[in-house]
Amino acid sequence: MKRTFIFSCIKILVGVALLMTYCEVLVYYVTQMNCAWPTLNPLNEDKTIAKPIEEPLRIMVITDTHLLGSIDGYWVDKVRREWQMYMAFQTAIKLHKPEVVFVLGDLLDEGQYCSEEEFDYNTKRFYDLFKLPEDIDMYIIVGNHDIGFHYRVTTHLNERFNKAFNATAVQLINIRGNNFVLVNSIALEGDDCFLCKPAEAELVRVEKELKCLQNITCQKSNYSRPILMQHYPLYRKSDEECTDFDAAPYPEIMEPFKEKRECLSKEATTQLMEQINPRLALSGHTHHGCTRKLPHPVKDGVEITIPSFNLRNKNNPNYLLGVFAANNYELTKCEMPKESTIIAIYIFGIVLWVVFINWLKNRRKISYNKLLNKKLPFWYIKRGIQQRKQYLKTFSPHFLEKF
Repeated sequence: MKRTFIFSCIKILVGVALLMTYCEVLVYYVTQMNCAWPTLNPLNEDKTIAKPIEEPLRIMVITDTHLLGSIDGYWVDKVRREWQMYMAFQTAIKLHKPEVVFVLGDLLDEGQYCSEEEFDYNTKRFYDLFKLPEDIDMYIIVGNHDIGFHYRVTTHLNERFNKAFNATAVQLINIRGNNFVLVNSIALEGDDCFLCKPAEAELVRVEKELKCLQNITCQKSNYSRPILMQHYPLYRKSDEECTDFDAAPYPEIMEPFKEKRECLSKEATTQLMEQINPRLALSGHTHHGCTRKLPHPVKDGVEITIPSFNLRNKNNPNYLLGVFAANNYELTKCEMPKESTIIAIYIFGIVLWVVFINWLKNRRKISYNKLLNKKLPFWYIKRGIQQRKQYLKTFSPHFLEKF
């Protein structure tokens, strides 16, 4: 009885181990290996930009990781979500090997509330979960959950985040002929606060530098239409026009956006379009995907809103892979395992394993009953008795005296 119980426990443990190995490790490789780097289409080249000599740049973009804090996060949920993001991110790095990674804000869920000790702990957690090889660079943009909305931001919160993640209000980064403009959306309120005034001045400087490069009046001319990256999406009334596979579900998709909260204001959007004139704008914040044309006065180009990387916020999260040259680019969204799919696999696996164990148990019982009911020949029974006597004689010589 004890031996049967031990064997049953071993079978259960083996089944659980196999199921967890697939659902917590292998499923990420199985899902994400279906995504590959896009290929540049020569028909989409910008003829006004000289053909670059450098090799195209490969980037990966994620947003809204929302590492849970001590207020709204339970430890089980923390461990679960952080493991999911860790596996998805590290699998993407191993499979795709990007050259640069961009994170578009809301790294933390409670950055505006947490103490110094907790902020330092969360910073370490972020760099542990999203660890990169030394040859891959990471650039980070601040989000409202990191330092708060405009009315909550303090000098201390802003400086604390900038110091920990090397994220300033406005950055112009040139990588292999591609100009990336990283902007703190919260600093585009339009007033003269401590955060907004320096950001406005920096935007003017970036505008002049881009025009200088475009007119070949700078000492080093390396112009390409910029890629704008920020946390908030550009102004739009709602997500109603978004038809992406990862768009917001109904009825959330119909809810109107509030300027300076769900998206930039009309004024800030127009300002960015005039000063930066981007060929592409990338954003996050809404936790859902959306692709739309860039607003006036930009004549061409698209804005892509990337969904949250955290499965707590999105059932079908994904990340963006982009190949960029100075005169061309291509993008693709890579799907991660869905939360609903993982749960369904767990349920199916448990049911299947229970059925398999019962089948083995019933199979042995049927075989044993058949053996008992089988009519064996007399010579076979006599030989068995003789072998048994010989075996017992070895251990107990006095045994045969009873016969």
